[in-house]
Amino acid sequence: MPDITSVGVLGCGLMGSGIAQTAAAAGFTTVVREISDQLLDKGKAAIAGSLTKLVEKGKLDAGARDATLGRLRFTTKLADLKDRDIVIEAVTEDLELKNALWKELDALCPPHTIFASNTSSLTIAAMAAATQRADRFVGLHFFNPVPLMKLVEVVRTVTTSTDTFHRAYGFAKKLGKEPVSAKDNSGFIVNLLLVPYLLDAIRQLEHGVASVPDIDKAMQLGCGYPMGPFALLDFVGLDTTCKIAEIMFAEYREQRYAPPPLLKRMVLAGYYGKKSGKGFYDYAASPPSITDLGI
Repeated sequence: MPDITSVGVLGCGLMGSGIAQTAAAAGFTTVVREISDQLLDKGKAAIAGSLTKLVEKGKLDAGARDATLGRLRFTTKLADLKDRDIVIEAVTEDLELKNALWKELDALCPPHTIFASNTSSLTIAAMAAATQRADRFVGLHFFNPVPLMKLVEVVRTVTTSTDTFHRAYGFAKKLGKEPVSAKDNSGFIVNLLLVPYLLDAIRQLEHGVASVPDIDKAMQLGCGYPMGPFALLDFVGLDTTCKIAEIMFAEYREQRYAPPPLLKRMVLAGYYGKKSGKGFYDYAASPPSITDLGI
């Protein structure tokens, strides 16, 4: 099989733009596909802004920034990914949507192209089965913010070939990441352990154990975590967490993965966290104040 030299990224949102930036910065020619020019422009701006911040902090020189941008190409056409050595998908956690894209790409891409999903909760096998290349399908789960976070979970299904796994693992290393090998279970390693912790923090808040700031402070100072569970929930996105929890609960049928009522009510109210301006904290104030949730 040829070495991976070209990358395709499906989706130019928070994760997709970060993956594209990381791939281009590592020297890979990268094509990013999004469904509209408006979303592409938003993703382009995010990448340019991220690179400029690195230059301003002295972590990157202007020449390297320009070279990274020069290796990026943006498109709304799925067919523009047909010549890529690896295609990494980072779209909404919707299996039907993902599989529709994979089926179309499966017919477009040559046999050597590896398909990889950045899903955080769906099983890779559920996507691989929609293609004729289940042996060339892996999970590559990156963490936000992608350019800064070193970890990548490389997920092998029961059908992934040894060669494909090693190529994907080596590719993650070439991106400058620290890969770990994970089995294809919903949540892989990190979310399998992290999501119940986050959901349990919400349950303890519902039970009146302590306030949002006190629980956050206790976990930061008592466990050495960089941020408490509620600050992390707001950072990840309450809507994202709720969706992941629903998928994992459907997979395992264990109560610890079930989204608590408070989380569901907040999502219904549009309290998604930092991205919406309000979650467990209200980001209209500086520093953020505590949201009055009526509990």
